[in-house]
Amino acid sequence: MKNIRNSLKEISKYPSAIFGMIIILLLVALAIYAVFTIPYGEAVRLWRGGEDTVYRNPKNVPPSWFNNFTDKSLPISVAVVAGEDEEFTKVVTPGVEGSSIEYEYSFDFQYDEYPQELFLYIQADYQVKNPFISITLETPGGEEIRISDFGTSARQTYRFSQDDRLETRLRRLHGREVLPIHGLFSVPESDPLEINKGVYTLKVLASTFEENSDVRIEFVSHGLVFGLFGTDHMRRDLTTAILWGAPIALAFGLLAAATTSVLSMLIAAIGAWFGGWVDELIQRITEVNLVLPFFSVLIMVGTFYSRSIWVILGVTIALSIFTGAIKTNRAIFLQVKESTYIEAARAYGASNSRIIVRYLVPRIIPMLIPGLVSAVPSYVFLEASLALLGLGDPTLPTWGKVINDAYTNGALYRGQFYWILEPAVLLMITGLGFAMLGFALDRIFNPRLRGM
Repeated sequence: MKNIRNSLKEISKYPSAIFGMIIILLLVALAIYAVFTIPYGEAVRLWRGGEDTVYRNPKNVPPSWFNNFTDKSLPISVAVVAGEDEEFTKVVTPGVEGSSIEYEYSFDFQYDEYPQELFLYIQADYQVKNPFISITLETPGGEEIRISDFGTSARQTYRFSQDDRLETRLRRLHGREVLPIHGLFSVPESDPLEINKGVYTLKVLASTFEENSDVRIEFVSHGLVFGLFGTDHMRRDLTTAILWGAPIALAFGLLAAATTSVLSMLIAAIGAWFGGWVDELIQRITEVNLVLPFFSVLIMVGTFYSRSIWVILGVTIALSIFTGAIKTNRAIFLQVKESTYIEAARAYGASNSRIIVRYLVPRIIPMLIPGLVSAVPSYVFLEASLALLGLGDPTLPTWGKVINDAYTNGALYRGQFYWILEPAVLLMITGLGFAMLGFALDRIFNPRLRGM
C-alpha cells in the first residue's frame, strides 16, 4: 500500500498523467455504461438487425444536436403508437358488427426543411373481413387533405411518398408537379414552395366489420436529424457502435498489451536464467519474428481464415510476444542474474522457477508498466485499422467498422462528416489518454528521465 501511495503521489506531480488518467477513467465509465445499458446480445441485434429493427430511423442523417450549429432548424424524427403514446389518441366506437376507431395525432411543425419520409405501420386483427382505413391531414391553414382510403391487410406499410393518387391530389392543390412530402407541408399554390409552419393533425378512421376486430397504427416521421450520434446508410443508430466501440477497443488493447508484455518478460527471464540452447532458441525465434510482416500476416489471416476478433487477438498476441522487448528484457535480466541476492538464493537451494518468478521478474515490473500502458493505443489502432480495411469482426459494432462503412459509402463526398469524425475523435482521445499516462509513468519509473 505504501508503494501504491508513493506512486500516486509521484503521478500527481505530472499534469499530463492526471489528464491521461481522467481520459482513461472516462473511457472505462463509457465502456461500463455501454455494457449495462445495451447488453451484448442486444447490441449485436441492433447492429445486424433488419428492417424490423431500424424502421423508425431515417437514413444517413446527423445527430440531433447538429441543429445547434446550423442556421436552419432541421426536423427531428418522430415515432408514436396510437393508444400507447398519449399524443396519438385512439377512440373506439362499438357497432353492431365491428366498430369505428378514430385515431388523431397533432404535432407542431416549426422546421425550415421537409421531413425525409412519412410512414403509417398498420396491424389489423380480423378473421375474414379486413378493416377499411381512411387517412386525412389537417394543415395549419385549416385545409383537410385526403391522403388515402384502402382496405388493409393484416400487416401493411403505407408510405406517403409512394402514393400516386396522393401526388395527383397535391398537384391539383398546388397547381403544379410537387413531391408528396413537399406538397403536404407547403403553403398551397406558393411559388417557390414555402413551408407551411404550424400545427398539423393526422386523422385516421378505421372501420372494422367483425366483432373483436382491432387495428394498431404507428406513425413514423423520418426527420433530417436523429439521436445522439446520427444514423448510417442502413438506418442503424450509430449510438450502438459508438458506445460499444469503447469496451471492445479497451478490451482488445488491454488484453493484447498485458498478455504480450507479461509473456515477453517471462520468456526473456527464462532465456537469461537458463542460457545455453534455451536462450539461443528464444533469440533465433525472436529474430525470425522481427522480420515477419506483422500487419500483412494479420491481413492474410482475416482474408483467408477468420475475421473473428478472438482469432485476430490471438494472432496479434502470438506475433507480438517475440519482439524487441525480448532482447531488452534479456539484457536487464543478465545483469540482475549476477546480483548477490541471486547467489544467496542459489545457496539456500531456491528452485529455478522460484528464482525467476520471485527474484528476477519483480526487478523489471516497474519498467514494464509504462511500456504496457503505452502499448495499448497501438493495439487499439491495429484493430481499427483492420476494420477499416474490411477485415474487422462483422458481428461487432466497433469504431473502425463505422469508419469503414462511412468511407465505403462516400460519407466524405456527401458531407456526412459526423459519420467519420465521431469514431475517429474517440480513437484519437483513447490514444492520447494512454500515451500521456505512459510517458509520465516512464518518467516516474525510469530514474534517468526524472530530471528531463
